[in-house]
Amino acid sequence: MPHDFMPGLAGVPAARSAVSDVDGQRGVLEYRGIRIEDLSARSTFLETASLLLFGRLPAKLELERFTSDIALHRRIKYRIIDLLKCLPEQGHPMDALQAAVAALGMFYPGRNVQDIDNNYWSAVRLIAKLPTIVAAYARLRRGDDHIPPRDDLNFCENFLYMLTDSVPQKVWSHTLDVCLILHAEHTMNASTFTGMVTGSTLADPYTVVASSIGALKGPLHGGANEAVVHMLREIGTPAQVRPYLKKKLQAKERIMGFGHRVYKVKDPRATILQGLCDRLFRECGASPLYEVALEVERVAAELLRGKGVYPNVDFYSGIIYDKMGIEVEFFTPIFAIARVAGWLAHWFEQLQENKLFRPDQIYEGEHDRPYVPIEKR
Repeated sequence: MPHDFMPGLAGVPAARSAVSDVDGQRGVLEYRGIRIEDLSARSTFLETASLLLFGRLPAKLELERFTSDIALHRRIKYRIIDLLKCLPEQGHPMDALQAAVAALGMFYPGRNVQDIDNNYWSAVRLIAKLPTIVAAYARLRRGDDHIPPRDDLNFCENFLYMLTDSVPQKVWSHTLDVCLILHAEHTMNASTFTGMVTGSTLADPYTVVASSIGALKGPLHGGANEAVVHMLREIGTPAQVRPYLKKKLQAKERIMGFGHRVYKVKDPRATILQGLCDRLFRECGASPLYEVALEVERVAAELLRGKGVYPNVDFYSGIIYDKMGIEVEFFTPIFAIARVAGWLAHWFEQLQENKLFRPDQIYEGEHDRPYVPIEKR
């Protein structure tokens, strides 16, 4: 039977969805029909998560209940803390997060995925507990005690408090909140597809999210924001940008944080993040990395003119986290804290009319080979 082979399934629709949409030609990203510019300016991460999960902006009482449910489920079992303590300090935080999320499913069995009420509480627990896991591992690997969550702090204030043992300034928590909104969802990306493949087997939501975390870790997906900061530090100063980029392009190597499979113009999330950088560094002091990044974008626009390669969401997000004093290895776990809302939104949608993913292949091997006894090989 003949097949059209599309490496990486590029451009092949794998599902119907009403969760989000991207217009790569115009640089438009919408969650449930609402543009990302409006959400980042007027919403909060938890309101946006509710929008993604349930299909509409919540009424006041609905949002209060959802926010309260999240706050009440931030704590994690002491055995999850014990698990994190047993992991090597030099291990990548994404591996720790994946292990802890998989373990959560043993404490909160959610195997009956047709139970709507159970699915709601599974989603609440995952959104609530991922920040606690990430903050706990960040402190434990440094030899510090983990800090329990505080119910009187909002979502981002609490995460930064658990991370630093200090209640953050409003500018920090607001900046992080916008970052989470921007990272919460992005159509059929690699980690979402991975979660949907797992979900199509009717696996529990903790297994679904753990599999998505594994896909997000890679440097061609969520791990790219780590690579951007490493690149900017390697460049060092704005004066070194042009020779660095020329060398990269001559060697046909990628410029980290540039280019996107969908966007043919600048990623709208990158534009919003750049505005956040301007405000944050104006209020809290300049960032040498930001000065290098601005020069990278300027020189890259000149050298890549006409090729449709522009900064993506990963280009500026790591600079913000670096300014907050967050270790580079924790950039991608923060991405996961946000993206779990999108993964679960697609999972909710998928359960309405689930079909097992079972793609085909093009076989290129031999046929009818004889078995040769070992003494004759």
